[in-house]
Amino acid sequence: MIFAPLAVFAFDMTYILFFFLPALALSLFASWHTKSTFNRYKEVPGSKGLTGAQAANEMLQRNGVHDCTIEITQGFLSDHYDPRVKTLRLSPDVYNGRSLSAIGVACHEAGHALQHAQSYAFLNMRSAMCPLVGIGNQVGNICLIAGLFLSSRPFMLIGILGLALAFLFTVITLPVEWDASARAKKAMMTAGLLAPREVDGAGKVLNAAFLTYLASAISALMTLIYYVMRYMGSRDE
Repeated sequence: MIFAPLAVFAFDMTYILFFFLPALALSLFASWHTKSTFNRYKEVPGSKGLTGAQAANEMLQRNGVHDCTIEITQGFLSDHYDPRVKTLRLSPDVYNGRSLSAIGVACHEAGHALQHAQSYAFLNMRSAMCPLVGIGNQVGNICLIAGLFLSSRPFMLIGILGLALAFLFTVITLPVEWDASARAKKAMMTAGLLAPREVDGAGKVLNAAFLTYLASAISALMTLIYYVMRYMGSRDE
């Protein structure tokens, strides 16, 4: 989530009531829904008996991706694909798990590997933006705080541009994540990784996870809108 520094807005009830609290509530709900859905289907084993790692590998092999490594990593739902070294890193529950949750998440990450192999445009855009977004966040936050304390519109504008870049990054992330899940659902069905009736349960896990990315985008938008309002209002100060 992208929130304005709370110390600056400790007494700004407009920000707290209409921007911070709604975004926080949405983020917390998305996180809770993802974890609860994962844990629910974590208890439902796939009828094919595959582990998450085996399902991901099968999906990759069937789609002609033979140079992707699959590794185990620590953490809960820490699963991700690293395009720099073409590696899927799966959490223990996913790597070794034989549940609908494990197979769904593993295939989703394999979907990112397929995107990379096929030069999926939005994935390339997101990867290219990563360094810029990191710098933009750091510089942007400093400039926003300085702009508000010093009543400097140029500093505020630089900060807003940094937030706009961060918001654009969250927007580009949405089709990347949705497409990876769509690839996973298709593979689970066509490759026989799960029985047809089981694909729906695994799909619910992926849909819940997508909600966290949507919440992040909405949070970034609300923060951006707030700062733009402050910037526009500063003309009259």
